[in-house]
Amino acid sequence: MLRVEDQVVRYVKTARGDIACSEVGSGPPLLIGGWWCGHLALNWEDPLFRAYVSRLAERFTVVRYDQPGRGLSVDAGYPLDLEDEITATAEIVAALGMDRFAVVGASSGAAVAAGLAALLPDRVHRLVLYGAFARGADIAPESARNAMVNAVSAHWGLGSRLLADVFVPDADNAERERFARFQRLSATAEQAARSLAATYEIDATEYLPAVTAPTTVLHRRGDRAVPFALGVDVARRIRRATLVELHGEDHFPWRGDATAVADATLRGLGHPVRSPPAAPGPEAVTEREREILRLVADGLTDVQIGERLTLSPHTVHRHIANARTKLGVRSRAAAAAAIRGDRPGR
Repeated sequence: MLRVEDQVVRYVKTARGDIACSEVGSGPPLLIGGWWCGHLALNWEDPLFRAYVSRLAERFTVVRYDQPGRGLSVDAGYPLDLEDEITATAEIVAALGMDRFAVVGASSGAAVAAGLAALLPDRVHRLVLYGAFARGADIAPESARNAMVNAVSAHWGLGSRLLADVFVPDADNAERERFARFQRLSATAEQAARSLAATYEIDATEYLPAVTAPTTVLHRRGDRAVPFALGVDVARRIRRATLVELHGEDHFPWRGDATAVADATLRGLGHPVRSPPAAPGPEAVTEREREILRLVADGLTDVQIGERLTLSPHTVHRHIANARTKLGVRSRAAAAAAIRGDRPGR
């Protein structure tokens, strides 16, 4: 896996301000767009995020950037609409000399990626969209969208926690608080509210039919932030797009079964990889994982289990997630039930 120090950030001058960019890995260029609340440096410090990008960097030179006014990029001083962001991204690839490249766009960045592919059909040769939507207004009812923007604007501490509940729904309290803090470090309340409002205003319906590059649309069936039906809608709007349904409910591709997401991305980019094996079954669950699942069955929280076994809550959470993958179940309760009759002495 790539190290924190392997990423070097530099700035590209555009008409919309200085844009922070980074390159890691080797091979043909792969552009990965920004998130509504992303940060080149802070994201890179996350081992899960770094492992996901490292998988792609085995085949590509991965180029990432922070959108104008977000993360390390300079604030343009005014709201950017979808067309502005597409134009700014085109300026980035021109400044970096990227004549022919592939693009991965996720969440709100998917609309920008699709728009760039439509704008530069002779240069974007492959497109992968993950957790995508055509219109931000379809994500949630208007009342819910307004309430979320107002919460972020009025009280960024509360707003960041509300968003953590949406984006990392299966995380324990400590992990949700870490993500909430990450959001607050990534943007001010004003920037976050402006970016969230812009996300809800996205309308990529005119760009999607104009995409000619071979396109793969990846979406997790249980995604709580962007419903699966919106990914289906995106795939229908792009000619000859391939829709790949993934298991899980995490919105971020580096959480949950991130290897499956990375491998599906590589296949969409034209690099076949061996299909992931089926869930290996109960016999693959380690004794430590069994011990933790027994405590889950007893009703203990991750914090309580960590205190009893001298582990961090995050480590407990990862053990449970690994066991769920091995057992092929979607919830911690189901994983605990699967080994409930496996107690010593029974």
